[in-house]
Amino acid sequence: MCGIAGILNLKNQGRIDQHLLKAMVHQLHHRGPDGQGYQIDEKIGLGHARLSIIDIEGGQQPVHNEEKTVWVVFNGEIFNYIELTSQLKKAGHRFYTHSDTEVIVHLYEQYGDEFVTHLNGQFAIALWDSKQKRLLLIRDRPGIHPLFYAVDDNRLFFGSEVKAILRGLGKAPSLNHLALEELMTFWSPVSNNTVFKGVESLEPGHMLVIENNGKILKKPYWEWSYPEDQQYRQGSEKDLIDELKSLLIDATQIRLRSDVPVGAYLSGGLDSSALVSMIHQHSEAPLRTFSIAFEDEGLDESPYQKLMIDHVKADHSRILCKRSDIAERFEKTIWHTESPILRTAPVPMGMLSSLVNQHNYKVVLTGEGADEVLGGYDIFKETKIRQFWAKNPESVFRPLLLKRLYPYLDMGQGKAPAYIQNFFGKALDQPQLACFSHLPRWDTTSRCKDFFSSDMKEQLVEDVITNFDQTLPSALKQWHYFNRAQYIESKSLMSGYLLCSQGDRMLMMNSVEGRFPFLDHRVIEFANSLDPRLKMKVLNEKYLLKQAMKKYVPDSIINRYKQPYRAPDIPAFFTDNPPDYIQEALSESALKSAGYFDEKRVGLLLKKIRRGLAIGYKDNMALVGILSTQIWHQQFIKDYKHNIFKNDDDINENLTKSSMGVTHVS
Repeated sequence: MCGIAGILNLKNQGRIDQHLLKAMVHQLHHRGPDGQGYQIDEKIGLGHARLSIIDIEGGQQPVHNEEKTVWVVFNGEIFNYIELTSQLKKAGHRFYTHSDTEVIVHLYEQYGDEFVTHLNGQFAIALWDSKQKRLLLIRDRPGIHPLFYAVDDNRLFFGSEVKAILRGLGKAPSLNHLALEELMTFWSPVSNNTVFKGVESLEPGHMLVIENNGKILKKPYWEWSYPEDQQYRQGSEKDLIDELKSLLIDATQIRLRSDVPVGAYLSGGLDSSALVSMIHQHSEAPLRTFSIAFEDEGLDESPYQKLMIDHVKADHSRILCKRSDIAERFEKTIWHTESPILRTAPVPMGMLSSLVNQHNYKVVLTGEGADEVLGGYDIFKETKIRQFWAKNPESVFRPLLLKRLYPYLDMGQGKAPAYIQNFFGKALDQPQLACFSHLPRWDTTSRCKDFFSSDMKEQLVEDVITNFDQTLPSALKQWHYFNRAQYIESKSLMSGYLLCSQGDRMLMMNSVEGRFPFLDHRVIEFANSLDPRLKMKVLNEKYLLKQAMKKYVPDSIINRYKQPYRAPDIPAFFTDNPPDYIQEALSESALKSAGYFDEKRVGLLLKKIRRGLAIGYKDNMALVGILSTQIWHQQFIKDYKHNIFKNDDDINENLTKSSMGVTHVS
């Protein structure tokens, strides 16, 4: 991974400000501490902060073609670069590096804008064609790497993080009220929204093309897609298992390509265990694993981690996350997420990447994406049960299947029927709705908006769910309900929160690159073509993956009850000696000053917490959401100038000492 940033003059208004571009890249130093590089002419400035992983000596960016007419900076990895390099050399292209970056410029020469369809990788790309004076901004298919942009004063600014863009804009941002409302519904803003007004996120699988005349065109080049119901991939179960296994082995092997050591995250669940076992059995790479343990026994998976460590004889390191760690690291976490969050789960992930960094590893493989791709989440089980229930909504027994699904919930003493009806009965009379699967979750999350101030409520749209529904593809109506649920999960929670706030940002805060074999587009396309019954057989999640991994993973892990990854929320912030910032951020004066939340309602929530009565999901999400929003406001709006411009006086001196490949074109 790396960090990229740039400035494009949409009209001819003078040369690019070199100091400003360097200041933008300086905001991304944590993403690329190994050096910086620049390409500047009268129209564009490209900047790159490098985390050197492939072609350590010769892979400095920006990289160009033979005539120096095509330039690229990118964040990520092209995993099939060896095969592409061979093909391009046979076609007559001359390479001057051994890096994966250079295949991008030559592929563009060979195929034009369609070059991106040849890439197997995870990437955020900025490509400048100096002949045609056009810029391409491209984001990988599932959205592993972020890419943001903003247009101001006839200039387009772009960057791997919003911090770089804010430094380019040079003025304090303001809240995008719609984005916060979406976050308090879907866990993250959807589509191209960010919580910064005027700053947009390029959607996964999309390309932004800025032509010489200043025209900006956005177009998709890849999309999650499913066959019409009953039009699934044919083949025996054994053949499909073998095909999945073969795809996963190859997806894992090519993600081990690196000129630095590669490790792996090990949670103790099926996905990471399968990944570690495939590395063990199909690679010569030494097996190095890293995991999180929790002091709260209900959250800890250490026994299963140990089982896998012993099984594959891994060299393993573990970090213990205590409640106090959550509170102590929460402010720094929000600085890196650049967004409010509804759960504290990103904090331990930041601790884990810190552990990786301390052991001098720059790359880890991780099992994220398996649940979305191969049908592992409880929300998919809920959907199956709710669809079954909807066929006979008066049934007393059908909804009780949900009680079996969540045996750890307090549904005793006759509470179960009322709880199930109130929570899971949402839109039970409309099971054909596109978003039917997610309505109970979104309804619960939306309770966070009850704490909005009257001014904030005036900014709300009538129905963000209806707005989201209108962005869904028309073909979705012909998909099986299980696939509809997978699509929505992948396009909302996964790309907006899991891969961003909990993924990329927590890895890159410690200069660590994460690689995701389950999100190889070949794996996604294969899984999407399957009959949903092969992904979840009755209520047995990830059925085909379990069958494929039987010889790799111990039965006790394959058959264990799925434990969702969680971290302490409210208990982490209300201890005997909490950090001062918590009381300050939630004080009446701070809430009034920011203006997003009703201080009286928040005060009642705090009283409820201090009395030990706030134990449910809604209270936990509300507290974390309010606190993180207040911290975000403090860091990015109230203290904008101090935080974004700090150390600005030293930028020229520091970057000159460490810069690589600075190029100026007249």
